Amino acid sequence: MKRSRRVTVRIVAAVIPVLLLAACTAEAPRPTASIKPTSTAKAWVSTYTAPAATVLAPLRGTPVPPGSAAHPSLAVKIDNHEAARPQIGLESADIVFEELVEGGITRYVGVWHSDIPKLIGPVRSIRPMDPDIITPFGGIVAYSGGQPQFVKAMEATPVVNAVFDYDRSGLFYRIDTKSSPHNVVVKARTLVGRYPKLAPPRQHFAYAATAAASSAVVDGKAIRTIQTRFSTARWPSWAWNAKANYYLRSQEGAPDRNSKGAQLKATNVVVMRVGIDRRYGDVPKTTMIGSGEAWVSTGGRSLRATWVKRYPSSPISLVDGNGVTIRLAAGNTWIELVPTKQGSVQLVP
Repeated sequence: MKRSRRVTVRIVAAVIPVLLLAACTAEAPRPTASIKPTSTAKAWVSTYTAPAATVLAPLRGTPVPPGSAAHPSLAVKIDNHEAARPQIGLESADIVFEELVEGGITRYVGVWHSDIPKLIGPVRSIRPMDPDIITPFGGIVAYSGGQPQFVKAMEATPVVNAVFDYDRSGLFYRIDTKSSPHNVVVKARTLVGRYPKLAPPRQHFAYAATAAASSAVVDGKAIRTIQTRFSTARWPSWAWNAKANYYLRSQEGAPDRNSKGAQLKATNVVVMRVGIDRRYGDVPKTTMIGSGEAWVSTGGRSLRATWVKRYPSSPISLVDGNGVTIRLAAGNTWIELVPTKQGSVQLVP
């Protein structure tokens, strides 16, 4: 009997591990086929296109492609006699100065850089204040001639002089649609193309990022018409046209039109009160070195300012009553150099 118990115990002891192993084997999960993740969604691709790089046109403040402004500016003396109107190419100038000359009439110094037309004219002679106006732009100046002392002063500047009286290359010629001496034109694009290594002009004025951020719009007063008088013979004016978003120019009460029949226009109108130097007798010299009162008009609003020009090579600086640099709107600018004594300025709300 004792032997029988020992056998039983041994059998039980041997069976228990087998049962436990079976139990563990039954609880283990059955292997399944592997599942590979799949996706039908396409990879996201951006459609954003980076805008082309731009730089600011130095005499307009408008964005232009890099490299497109890498050429010199061209200043031209432009006739404003009645027989010279309408002028050729004046509407595409970046900056236009109107100055008093003998007899109470006016002439222009137009400066082209952003858009140089094929022809510009009528071209007239140089005057004593022109070196001070043109020198800061560098580049090239075109004119018909002038008194030897004035020509000599212009030739003494770093600006390349192109003169009708001395030209033998065909850059200048007379057109038959106007009478002499109001019929000389210059091949502007050809002239600029002859000097590819001349430096472009430096930026002259400060420009706001938007017209609404320009100094006159932010801090100025609403002005509808800018009336100026150089003499009893010349009284140009500018009227704000909100629909066109430009100032429209008139002379002696009549619309001032370009060669295509459209009224001349400006984004910015700057009126500078200037002294007149009478050392040359009947030929007045606008005093450009110094400072004086000014009005800057943009977007139908005008801001009182001070103009400053320290040296012949210095650009004109425009500051407000706090001495802060005035910012123009991007676009073309006309500058009226109105004499302080015989001239006048009236801003009409």
